[in-house]
Amino acid sequence: MVHAENDTKRAANTVVLDETGVKNLRIETVEVEETDFEATIFSLGRIEAIPSKVAAVSSRISGRIVELKIAPGDMVKKDDEVAKIESRQPGDPPPVIPLKAPLSGLVTRVDARLGDPLDPEKALLEITDLSEVYAVARVPEHQAGRMKPGTEAHIKVAALPNEKFKGELLRFGTSADKESGTIDAIFRLTNPGELLRAGMRAEFSIVMSKRSSVVSVPRAALQGESSNRFVYVKDFDLPNAFVKTQVQVGEINDRFVEITSGLLPADEVVTRGAYSLSFAGASSVSLKEALDAAHGHEHAEDGSELTPEKKAEMEAKKGGVAGSHAHAEEGVSSMWMYASIVLLILLLLSLFVKKGRVSPAEEEAGAEKPLKKEAH
Repeated sequence: MVHAENDTKRAANTVVLDETGVKNLRIETVEVEETDFEATIFSLGRIEAIPSKVAAVSSRISGRIVELKIAPGDMVKKDDEVAKIESRQPGDPPPVIPLKAPLSGLVTRVDARLGDPLDPEKALLEITDLSEVYAVARVPEHQAGRMKPGTEAHIKVAALPNEKFKGELLRFGTSADKESGTIDAIFRLTNPGELLRAGMRAEFSIVMSKRSSVVSVPRAALQGESSNRFVYVKDFDLPNAFVKTQVQVGEINDRFVEITSGLLPADEVVTRGAYSLSFAGASSVSLKEALDAAHGHEHAEDGSELTPEKKAEMEAKKGGVAGSHAHAEEGVSSMWMYASIVLLILLLLSLFVKKGRVSPAEEEAGAEKPLKKEAH
């Protein structure tokens, strides 16, 4: 009895797709593993340039800009020639002095135009080395007390949704914000390709603690409401079959969900396309059809093995259902026959009764009619 209940439950919770369905839903799976699980807190912040990596280009002599080789947004290397200054010193022609980049980086500002006069106290342009940047998070004061230099953070930037960055806490800001009750936590992070720019908004998942050997899955795999959590597990036997599996969850961070029961390492859970599987039942292949094709023999509708005894039982049930329908139809026909006879008898009786009930007026009228004919 328990085995039958399990088979029925499996059939109800299994979604079987064809190849087209898998492609249309873009199904992706990952293997469940025991990993280091991180407890994190969320924070917002921004990207800033490191002050020691920002340089200005200026001239040691007064003069006029006669050549400007760069524009904001250009990348330059150290000692690249960026401009030429015509000196105000006498000469024919006047001496021309080249200006070179003091470091490699991005040209973030140009404050002069071709032909503008230039004095030593005025900077011509600014170059910023973005190979490393600061990520500044606004952290609640009570959380800041739990953080130490070296604390890691996973950082996402809205402008680069497909990129992931990791930063390391250097220090805190010099003062807290009284209104918001937060303090700046300054993380240093490398910037491969120098994609990050100063002023970009950032999201921080700051790692507060770690636990090892924790069964977890990506957050995209978890479905359902808080009181009814489940994932879709790839069937180990049937191709393109996914079983809805109830799970108990523990902690949740920005990327993973701790699974305390319901899954085992090596299970494959659906990540991409998991939400769509909940609505795929109407267009999916039946579990019986999939098992018949996979194993080469017939199965019951609930996916269980179709033994000779079970097949005989199913045939008997079909026969019983057919007999009951026949008896029902026969019973209905007999009832209609009896009802028709009764209605006919009632109709005849009503006719006889009507003829027997003749009023005195009708009798008198009937007697006068012959007299009128004699008068004529």
